[in-house]
Amino acid sequence: MYLVGAGPGDPGLITWRGVQCLRRADAVLFDYLTNPTLLAHAPAGAERICLGRHGRERIWSQQEINAQLVALAQQGKCVVRLKGGDPAVFARLSEEVAALKAAGIGHEVVPGITAALAAGSYAGISLTERGRASAVAFVTGHEQDDKDAPAIDFAALAAFRGTLVVYMGVTTAADWTGALIDAGKPAETPAAIVRRCTWPDQQTIHCTLGAVGERIAEAHLRPPVVTIIGDVAAVADAKNWFTERPLFGQRVLITRPHCQASGLWDRLSELGAHCLLQPAIEIEPPSDWSAVDAALARLAEFDWLVFSSANGVEFFLGRLWESGRDLRALGPIKIAAIGPATAEALEQFHLHADLTPDEFRAESLAEALLDAAVKNASKPRLLLVRANRGREVLAETLTAAGCKVEQVVAYQSIDVETPDPEIAALLQHGRIDWITVTSSAIARSLARLFGDDLRRAKLASISPITTATLRELGHEPTAEAREYTMDGIVEAIRVALLAASSGTR
Repeated sequence: MYLVGAGPGDPGLITWRGVQCLRRADAVLFDYLTNPTLLAHAPAGAERICLGRHGRERIWSQQEINAQLVALAQQGKCVVRLKGGDPAVFARLSEEVAALKAAGIGHEVVPGITAALAAGSYAGISLTERGRASAVAFVTGHEQDDKDAPAIDFAALAAFRGTLVVYMGVTTAADWTGALIDAGKPAETPAAIVRRCTWPDQQTIHCTLGAVGERIAEAHLRPPVVTIIGDVAAVADAKNWFTERPLFGQRVLITRPHCQASGLWDRLSELGAHCLLQPAIEIEPPSDWSAVDAALARLAEFDWLVFSSANGVEFFLGRLWESGRDLRALGPIKIAAIGPATAEALEQFHLHADLTPDEFRAESLAEALLDAAVKNASKPRLLLVRANRGREVLAETLTAAGCKVEQVVAYQSIDVETPDPEIAALLQHGRIDWITVTSSAIARSLARLFGDDLRRAKLASISPITTATLRELGHEPTAEAREYTMDGIVEAIRVALLAASSGTR
């Protein structure tokens, strides 16, 4: 049994030990404070149990959680209890540990970054600013009604010459702020209210202790919130590194297949975007490998092996290995890749592309191949590795020029039939800012999935070819990548936002 701190929200802030525990889990129990993307670290077959979300599902009681932890462990499962923040800070750790001990179940506690520490770093507030605070106190804003121990000593806290950080104080803000002021804490004491710290929609409100309750009510804030009280809040950096990132506050929908989304997700997240995932297509192996196997057996007959996607590389060369052969089977054959992503996929198999065009599209690849292949053979033989659907321009251009061309389908691109209801609702209500469109197949699938609701967000196209498809479907992209790569589409969004911002000044 592992009791793991998930950190304050940013999935990159979980510890490496926490990731290790998730990777071996048979079951994961997680609360609403946990970023759900962390669940991707768990095996695909692991049971994922949400313990309730405010406003959507009933929140499990602590007794129910304890019982479930014990029951799963007694079934012999490796269980991870994923808790927001740090398990030992206002997270009822001792109650869960007591239940496990009573049942004779061994456990490990994995620390996490607690919200107070993250709020300071991500809101530009040094909790122990030199000359202003030499101590920090973590305080609950919501005391247990039947608690046997004495209530909070507000007089001691009011006299505390350091920084106070109040957890869980949204609904009781008027009570605890009033109690501090009544105990002698000046109402003018600087304060900072930080909601959803480290999340892409983090909010920070600067005010005074006496105004905390009013500001929470005005902004209709809901948990999770921590409030930082003390002189350090007065010197907070209004333009801190986190909120000044170029895509901060932008909600971006990634539409690539699950297996390919991480690269684009990471690039966008690093620039501050709040990423969501709704695959428009999924990538699968061919239903019948016989054509690929036959092509692999005849590799010696070809002068060039041509890949038009990274997927083709992974499936075709993966099948080569599964067939009992290795890279020696390629012999003297030359290899062409349509772009840098495809070339990088080849490098994972310790292969360098002999040819990559300057412009990453089929027309440019065909032109470069003709220039290179015809020089060395009067009628070069090329094997094109492709998906079950796509443009025929590469094969048609090469064939028309006198090349002997064969094609083999190494993977299938399958349309997703039904969107995630939560994603569909967000789009319908205009709560998605950008949608990435990284292929014509994805463009067509998105149009089927969302119809006119696709107009409620800005579209970022990866290339002129994809843009043309969008226009055929009646959708005009707001941004188009100059370099037809994942980095290019991220840069296109950044430039479009910069231009829009400059235009409003």
